[in-house]
Amino acid sequence: MPRLIDTHCHLCHARLKGDLPTVLARAEQAGVAAIICASGNVEESRQSRTIAHQHAQVYFTAGVHPHDARKAGKAYLEEISQLTTMDKNVAVGECGLDYHYDFSPRPTQQRVFAEQADLACKLGKKLVVHTREAFDDTLAILKSSGIDGRAVVFHSFTEDRGSLTRALEIGAMISFSGIVTFARSRELREAAGLVPPDRILIETDAPYLSPEPVRKMKTNEPANVAHVAAALAAVRRSTLQALAELTASNAEKFFGLPRLS
Repeated sequence: MPRLIDTHCHLCHARLKGDLPTVLARAEQAGVAAIICASGNVEESRQSRTIAHQHAQVYFTAGVHPHDARKAGKAYLEEISQLTTMDKNVAVGECGLDYHYDFSPRPTQQRVFAEQADLACKLGKKLVVHTREAFDDTLAILKSSGIDGRAVVFHSFTEDRGSLTRALEIGAMISFSGIVTFARSRELREAAGLVPPDRILIETDAPYLSPEPVRKMKTNEPANVAHVAAALAAVRRSTLQALAELTASNAEKFFGLPRLS
């Protein structure tokens, strides 16, 4: 069975949290050795920490998503900083910019993202980045923060080939979600074939973005990361076993996870 790591999902989301033991059991049956529970605000970060401490295969990030940037309180950065010192925290995030929905004013998104990038740089933590229709500003903020690009992962990457080249130039990791399996994502699959072997990760972003061939599933879950791996294996002319092992090894090295079986 392939050894898989889902590097980004939201286990504290109500659609997963309510049935968490079953969700985790299905993931284990699918060969998922570890799961990184991503966070979008301070409260989710606390919940993610609790889930990670309750389940051996779960790790967590702590951060504020651009959608929630407008609700970040004055003390949010201190709380995120404290959470990153706790056992099983592997990164700051997810944070970044989202100009598609603009649920938070852009200046607020930019400030909150810059503060978290600065924090990750200061603490020597990895940084999980969400960017949508904002790639130029995202790169500018990363550059201003001084963070080493090799500590950055662009999660659920959907940008064009030019943006991929720029992300790779700064040393970043590239993570692909179920979007890479969609029929309309031919160009994204082609781009995925260009990512160097040591820079590629896989994720579900569950409960969102159910991949083909289970796209009709209302609630995505970590077990489905196997479908993302299969799609990338086909694009990269690899076996599923080899692609799974490659991305699992990359995840362990990037996030500092113990060797998982």
